[in-house]
Amino acid sequence: MAAVDIRDNLLGISWVDSAWIPILNNVTVLDYFSERSNPFYDRTCNNEVVKMQRLTLDHLNQMTGVEYILLHAQEPILFIIRKQQRQTPTQAIPLADYYIIAGVIYQAPDLGSVINSRLLTAVHGIQSAFDEAMSYCRYHPSKGYWWHFKDQEERDKAKPKAKKKEEASSFFQRQRVDALLLDLRQKFPPKVVQQKPGEKPVPVEQIKKEQEPPAEVVVKQEEKEPVKPAQGATPKGPPEKRMRLQ
Repeated sequence: MAAVDIRDNLLGISWVDSAWIPILNNVTVLDYFSERSNPFYDRTCNNEVVKMQRLTLDHLNQMTGVEYILLHAQEPILFIIRKQQRQTPTQAIPLADYYIIAGVIYQAPDLGSVINSRLLTAVHGIQSAFDEAMSYCRYHPSKGYWWHFKDQEERDKAKPKAKKKEEASSFFQRQRVDALLLDLRQKFPPKVVQQKPGEKPVPVEQIKKEQEPPAEVVVKQEEKEPVKPAQGATPKGPPEKRMRLQ
């Protein structure tokens, strides 16, 4: 496998020289950036040519090639340096941006690197969530799937069990229950009746039998009642008496 050059990806590194931090300003920041030990600096740029010829930075606009310029400065904490390709005195193509915070130099990531990093972070978080969820999943052929949380069980044991308050029933519930009980009483009448408090309950069938007189008593009452003769009819005596009268 071929060795990977550190210049292939400079987004994960930084560089600092603590000796320059107290004297950093708008004038010295490019000199600080052009240090030979700085991995972000290209020694073949036009800035190095101007530096070797001891010219001012204004001569960069008259040259073509790679150059570094100070894009933004907020002394003494923040400086932004741009690397660009000079084509004409009025046209330059940006190549990369570097920001210096408290003397530490970083390369600003491009849009593709930012999106790629955010996607990888989101995928890693989702994958970690799925792995953690699967660790609590349990399965048994007779029970099926369920979740087993050890932390939840410990919390439930530690919490004091609060007594549930019994709420009074509403008017609708009471009215509805009374209607249902009345309907059930009509469909299934009780088989035992308690006539007075303290007495033993008596079956309903026995009460009905006591209320209805037996058949023999009804027949005897009918025999005792005399038959009244109809109006205008003469009483007929026995046949023996009729013969004697004649």
